[in-house]
Amino acid sequence: MGEHAGGRGSPGRAGPGRRTVVLGGAAVAVGAGAFAAREVLERWWWRYSGDEVDRVEGEVDHPGAEWVPASSGNYRRANRPRDYAIDRVVIHMPEATYAITLQVFQDPSHGASTHYVIRSEDGHVAQLARELDVAYHAGNLSFNERSIGIEHEGWADDPSYLTDAMYASSARLVAGICARYAIPVDRQHIVGHNEVPEVVRICPGPHWDWDRYIGLVREAATRGV
Repeated sequence: MGEHAGGRGSPGRAGPGRRTVVLGGAAVAVGAGAFAAREVLERWWWRYSGDEVDRVEGEVDHPGAEWVPASSGNYRRANRPRDYAIDRVVIHMPEATYAITLQVFQDPSHGASTHYVIRSEDGHVAQLARELDVAYHAGNLSFNERSIGIEHEGWADDPSYLTDAMYASSARLVAGICARYAIPVDRQHIVGHNEVPEVVRICPGPHWDWDRYIGLVREAATRGV
């Protein structure tokens, strides 16, 4: 928004004529109208942007992941990071098996899903929503829009599910995500669901080894995944 350019003319010169003032006013009015219209578009364009993205059925963002799509009611089509910058990864534990977790996220009445689910036994990765879409996983609108959510098979009070294979697989996945979106590999940007504001959760639980995990993500990042 430019400054007002009116005021008195130079000494000895006539001020602007009425036609100039009228045209100038019209220009200002048009400019204000265009600005208002742009503001409206900026508030609403994200609702349509996801439909403009070419999508290939079964395409995944993480090499080797299996495409197991969540119900469309459990995420929102978008076009991240154009719509929203991605600057967080949220670590979850579902309090369920891998198979049940997939089943729940494919249920349209559930209303939630993460982007990925990792199997404990062998670290197998299923992708349920594209990273460009907003998955309903964090219980916080801002975090849903800015983050990628990852479920890890198991229960928070049972450390037996935290296998070497799952840790290593998750670390490779997160290293790739951080590389794609220039996310720092640290505890401010890789967080547990229990650390999301205004959310009461325990996952990933007291047995999740954050020091080990962040170290593995950094190692994977150094190797270039």
